[in-house]
Amino acid sequence: MKNEKAHTRTTGFGAPAVFLTSISSILGAILFLRMGYATGELGFFGILFIIILGHLITVPTALAISELATNTRVEGGGEYFIISRSFGLKLGSTIGVTLFLSQTISIAFYTIAFAEAFQPLFDWFASTYGYDLPKQVISVPTLLILGYLILTQGSGSGMKLLYVVNFLLLVSFIFFFLGKPVSNSGAAEFIPDSFGFFNMDKFFIVFAICFPAFTGMTAGVGLSGDLKNPAKAIPLGTMLGTFTGFVVYILVALKLSNSASQADLLSDQLIMSRIALFGSIIIPVGLAACTSSSALGAMLVAPRTLQAIATDGTFPFRKINLFLAKGKGKNNEPHNASLFSFAIALVFILLGDVNTVAEIISMFFLITYGTLCLSSFLNHFGSPPSYRPRFRSKWYISLAGFLLSVWVMFMISPLYTLLAYLLIITIYLFIEHNNKEKKGLVNIFRGALFQLNRHLQIYMQKHQTGMDKEEWRPAAVCISPNSLTRDKVLSLMKWISYQHGFGTYFHLIEGYYSKQTVSESKEVLEQLIQTQRLQKSTLYIDTMISPSYTSAIAQVIQSPSISGMENNLVVFEYDKRHPEELTRILENVNLVRAGDFDVCIFAGSEHFFNPINGIHVWIREADSRNTNFMILLGYIIMAHPYWKHSHIKIFVPTTSSEVDGVKESLTQRIAEGRLPITLNNIEILTKGEEQPLSQIVEEYSKNAGLTIIGFNERIIKHDATHFFSEFNNIGDVLFVNAGQEKEIN
Repeated sequence: MKNEKAHTRTTGFGAPAVFLTSISSILGAILFLRMGYATGELGFFGILFIIILGHLITVPTALAISELATNTRVEGGGEYFIISRSFGLKLGSTIGVTLFLSQTISIAFYTIAFAEAFQPLFDWFASTYGYDLPKQVISVPTLLILGYLILTQGSGSGMKLLYVVNFLLLVSFIFFFLGKPVSNSGAAEFIPDSFGFFNMDKFFIVFAICFPAFTGMTAGVGLSGDLKNPAKAIPLGTMLGTFTGFVVYILVALKLSNSASQADLLSDQLIMSRIALFGSIIIPVGLAACTSSSALGAMLVAPRTLQAIATDGTFPFRKINLFLAKGKGKNNEPHNASLFSFAIALVFILLGDVNTVAEIISMFFLITYGTLCLSSFLNHFGSPPSYRPRFRSKWYISLAGFLLSVWVMFMISPLYTLLAYLLIITIYLFIEHNNKEKKGLVNIFRGALFQLNRHLQIYMQKHQTGMDKEEWRPAAVCISPNSLTRDKVLSLMKWISYQHGFGTYFHLIEGYYSKQTVSESKEVLEQLIQTQRLQKSTLYIDTMISPSYTSAIAQVIQSPSISGMENNLVVFEYDKRHPEELTRILENVNLVRAGDFDVCIFAGSEHFFNPINGIHVWIREADSRNTNFMILLGYIIMAHPYWKHSHIKIFVPTTSSEVDGVKESLTQRIAEGRLPITLNNIEILTKGEEQPLSQIVEEYSKNAGLTIIGFNERIIKHDATHFFSEFNNIGDVLFVNAGQEKEIN
């Protein structure tokens, strides 16, 4: 009960106001002026298909609006308010601007159509005085009169007028359905010829002209700021208006098909006046009533959308926002926003005609409707706990509405669709530039990405068995307390995780879990994330609080990776200038090896070496299990842009006389794996039996960008410290040990 009261105002309109605003826009200019043409162009079944397709877009949108409206306190701004509070103010404002433009152009559209109701007057004037009056002699004064009424009397007077015009609309339809068929020339009785499918190649042209008729179902949503209980009035009024419009359109199409020939339907835009009882009077009156009420509805809605956008501080200059957001009276009527809206509408009245304006409106409304359906779908799919609407649609209905909107836009005009989306992108970038602190695109898909990631992790865990054997890729994890003092290992982890693998880096805070260490970990994490954001890194960063280095490693290797893969590679790091760090690493290598992890020990030097010098991979006879692993790791690292102009060079030091055989075997292995390593970059080196590996490595790889060297269990057991320390005179070295032999597929 408390929640319901929070959504209820003490004064305001109810569901009837939403219904009347919607239905007067739905049963409007298109129905009177273009329904006959559309039926004659496509036939009854063709126009029936348009009605159904149009409602396959508008019904999901109506359901989405009803759903979103019952999930939050809906205030002024109608559709804009719903979109901005669902998608965030940046994208919400972007869609809101296009929505405002379409609503403002709708004012012009309905006002132009209102002038069509006076066609008998224009015909009389032309026949009497021999001069064709421009339609603007009616449409411009109409805009000025209605605008004056709205500005001086407010929305209350507009709603009173809606009751009158909807009554006239009802009367005109009753007389239309009571009317008789238009007689065929020379025929004893009327013979219907408008059933079937005609000219389906013009289907989407006709659809673009007719679609604005169906968009009226959201007109009532724009009154959200003036509704007593929006959460109740919007779903009830919108759905009732949509259903009523659907039924009436089918009945009108059926009546037209049974009452006029195809030739008459195509040649006379006011064919309904020839069918209805007293049609020469009642149909123009009905047309004038519905178009004036639709124009009135658009004049009520468009300024409120603009006022809400300005209230959110969207525009770049504070004075503009204050001017457009300023209202008058106890209901905060959007006085300044109305003046601006009417001025734009006047421009389109002076320049446009019914068909052209209808096509422009269709594109903008399709974008808006698709966005509303997408918002509903993402909320369903993302399942955020805060999404608890009292009215619920279905996710597949919302998804279908979104996909249909995009498809229909491209079918109407691929060029206009691309231009419309280009306009959307331009507006978004402009708003993004001026409102950096507000929520952006990432907030739209956060819930959906969470759900997608959750399902992918579970799926990958269920199908993990045997995956490494089929095709190995690294899921690397590294833990280090030196994140803020040296960053070479961070770079290495970025290279590994850039394209072919996944990397998780933990900053270690040695100590017990307490308020102090937690606070420290949060500060360090924020600093590291900010650094990685600036570098556009794909590495996942976290912190680890643990009483010892060994316990931290044990924790990390047992924890699941957020990638959905099991961690399979542990990276240690130390600075060659601090040999005591190597001692601590060697004490824990066997701990990691117990889990069959691949192990890398990164020995960082104090010098920077140009990546153009290449990655040098040293393969010894004792590296039979490591060979493929070292080559694959070099290839994976090379995918990072840092190594764009670099190369991999393989050195094979051997005491064997079978040099050609060794090279042939290695060349075949690389060719079968389709690795980008040329024969010129494979070098077989003959060394003496007593010559240490470090001596020959120092000779050839002293300036390498990175040197990769293998090690095995025998080295760890016997003289590990001596082996790793031998390479202190060269640059950065990555020592690797494969838990299992890898295949190069």
